[in-house]
Amino acid sequence: MNPSPRRWKQAPPGSSWGEFGPDDQRGRMNLVDARKVLQGVAEVQVGRTFCLSLPLDVPGGQSLNPRRMPPRRYSVLRDGKSQGQQGFCWSYQAEDPDLSDVVNDDVLLMSLQYSTQWDSLAHVGSRFDADDDGVAEAVFYNGFRAGTDIRPGTEDPQAVADWARYPAPEAAALGIERLAEHGAQGRGVLIDLAHHLGRERQAVGYDRLMRLLEADRIEIDPGDMVCLHTGFANTLLAMNRQPDLARLHATGSGLDGHDTRLLNWITDSRLACLLADNPAVELVVPKLMSPSPLRQPRLPLHEHCLFKHGIHLGELWYFTELATWLRQQGRHHFLLTAPPLRLPGAVGSPATPIATV
Repeated sequence: MNPSPRRWKQAPPGSSWGEFGPDDQRGRMNLVDARKVLQGVAEVQVGRTFCLSLPLDVPGGQSLNPRRMPPRRYSVLRDGKSQGQQGFCWSYQAEDPDLSDVVNDDVLLMSLQYSTQWDSLAHVGSRFDADDDGVAEAVFYNGFRAGTDIRPGTEDPQAVADWARYPAPEAAALGIERLAEHGAQGRGVLIDLAHHLGRERQAVGYDRLMRLLEADRIEIDPGDMVCLHTGFANTLLAMNRQPDLARLHATGSGLDGHDTRLLNWITDSRLACLLADNPAVELVVPKLMSPSPLRQPRLPLHEHCLFKHGIHLGELWYFTELATWLRQQGRHHFLLTAPPLRLPGAVGSPATPIATV
C-alpha cells in the first residue's frame, strides 16, 4: 500500500513504514496473528507458569535511572478523610452503623517504565526529513508527528509530587493501548546469553549472536517474540532495592546497536518484538568513540526498532528461572502472555508477563 501523502513524503532508508498500511500503529506485532498464538499454545506441555516480571518497586530508588520515579502508594480519600481512619481500613459504618463492610483502596503514582516494562512505538522517534523539504521534523513510526499525533499533555494542578507538575506526553497515535488491544500473546523464544557469556558487560553483535543461535539450535521464525536472558535482572533483584551501580554497570550483556549487520538481521528475521532483562535491550554506549559529522542516535537499536520498523521493546523483564528450566528440558520456546496496561495515550507500561511451558 502506498504511504499516505498526508503524513510523509519520504520514509527513512531501509524502514518498514507503510508495510502494514499507512495508518498502522501496531508494527511488527501484526505478525502475531491467530497462527502464532496457536503456535505458542502448542508449546504448552506441562502447564507450568513462570512470572517474568520483577516486583514493581524494583530497582529501588532512582539511582539506576534518575528520570524514573518508583511507585508511591497512597490511601484513597473518602469524604475528605484518609481511608485509614479505622487504623487499617475504611468502614461503611460512617454511612450506616448496621453495615459490616471494611474496605481498603489505594492510589499508585509512578513512572510507567520504572520496572518491568513495555515501550510503545511512541516512546522513541527521531529527527528526520519526512517532508522531503530539507528540514528534519520530530517524527515517529509510520510518520506520526510530535506536536500533533504525540502531544504534550496538560499540567495536573493536583499533582502529588514535584516531578508530576510537568505535562505528560499524550500519544493520540502509537500509544501503548494499541499493543494491549492486540493482545500481546504468542510464541516466545528465549536466547540465553548469560549461559554462554556469563554476566560480564559485553556487546553482542551479529557474529556472536549467530554463533549462540547455532550452538543452541535456535531458529527465529517470523512473528516470534524474542527474549534475551543476560542475568542483569536477577543480579538487580538480589540487591534488594539497593542497586549497586558500579556492579550493575559491569553486569550483563546487551545487543550492539552499532552493528549494522545485527540491525539488518533484526529486520530480516521478521521477529515481532525484542524483550530483555536488562535496562535497554541494547548496550548503551555513554559516548561514541569517534566523532562523526552526521547526526546519530544515542540509542541506535531503539531508533531501528521503534522508529523505523515498529518493533516493540521490553526492558527489565525477569528470565532467570525460566531460562534455567528451559535449558534443563532442552527447550527454547514457550507460550508468552504479556499484555500492557490498556492506558490510552501512554508511551509505556508496566507489565507482568507470564511464560507457560
